[in-house]
Amino acid sequence: MLKIDKHLTAPHGIAGVLVRRAPKLVLPFADRSKSRLRAVLDNGADAALFLPRGTVLRGGDLLVAEDGSLIEVLAAAESVLEVRAQDPHALMRAAYHLGNRHTPVEIGRDYLRLEYDAVLADMLRRLGVQAERADLPFEPEAGAYGGGHKHGHDATFAEDYAAAQAVFHEHHGHSHSHSHSHSHSHGQAHDHEHGDAEHVGDSNCVHKH
Repeated sequence: MLKIDKHLTAPHGIAGVLVRRAPKLVLPFADRSKSRLRAVLDNGADAALFLPRGTVLRGGDLLVAEDGSLIEVLAAAESVLEVRAQDPHALMRAAYHLGNRHTPVEIGRDYLRLEYDAVLADMLRRLGVQAERADLPFEPEAGAYGGGHKHGHDATFAEDYAAAQAVFHEHHGHSHSHSHSHSHSHGQAHDHEHGDAEHVGDSNCVHKH
């Protein structure tokens, strides 16, 4: 069993001839998002990954085994929806609605790519874009404040959300007191589409009334 515990992100600067000779680890995105994994390399060798939590492997990255040998990571073809549109605005609308559902999305120059989902395929077509099933490598965007892809209810999403709130307060000067008054009650209930954002700013903003 080959133990792998080091990760070099592309571009890594390793000579091309060494990379070409290295055995390959071909994985779909879900497995490339795991820090602990047993897998089989393309040369038939068994391998075990012991990487830092939160590590996301991308096609072209290199791994280094305990014995110093190199392994190249390749993104496996998997079932995806490829989204295209003649109108760039329609493609932006599609990206917005997918993001609103915390859907991991790969963003290309003129396409979007996501894991195949029949319900999302129907939604996208209703938005006026082309959504075709295909078998292709999948490399979704990383989380805005972290390394891996996040879903709305993942434990790591809370960390990203806290980081986003810190940035929000820093840029909006919430460290100082406000002297303006408000006529509405802060106890009033507000409806939001996503429960994750129900209490944005409730505990961090200090207002003088």
